[in-house]
Amino acid sequence: MNKYLRLRKVYLPTKKIRTIFILESPPASGKYFYNPKGRITEPLFSAMMKCVLRINPATKLEGLIVFQKAGYVLVDTTYTPVNHLTKSNRNKIICNDYHNLVSGLKKLSKKTRPRIILVKANVCRLLESRLLNDGFNVVNKGVVIPFPSSGQQSEFCRKIKKLV
Repeated sequence: MNKYLRLRKVYLPTKKIRTIFILESPPASGKYFYNPKGRITEPLFSAMMKCVLRINPATKLEGLIVFQKAGYVLVDTTYTPVNHLTKSNRNKIICNDYHNLVSGLKKLSKKTRPRIILVKANVCRLLESRLLNDGFNVVNKGVVIPFPSSGQQSEFCRKIKKLV
């Protein structure tokens, strides 16, 4: 977990956080969104640049800096890679780590109430009502935004563009 948080910390907005995107977990492959040494073609990074920022950065570092300056943050429900696990095991870990997610969101939200966008069907299903009940500003209520891979890129873009 600390490795991922150290990578993210470098790119946290220095001013107001406008929007927090919540995703499932860092992938088992190691292709973490906030790793500046990664490729701009990584599915999540590419989709966030194209659909959220509407840019085509030359490097991952360039894209991360624009993401930061726009007031965006990406967090994971858990920092245990779960994409290689069964659905039930993924969901169990996500639910068990909910308290860590809330703690992290409170630290990021301090005096503001940033918009929260949930991405991935199980994340939406498992966390929407819990986060709303805990007072967070989830904006994609009832709208499931798919993870941008395996043919879901267009659907991701279509839905995310309506929210940002």
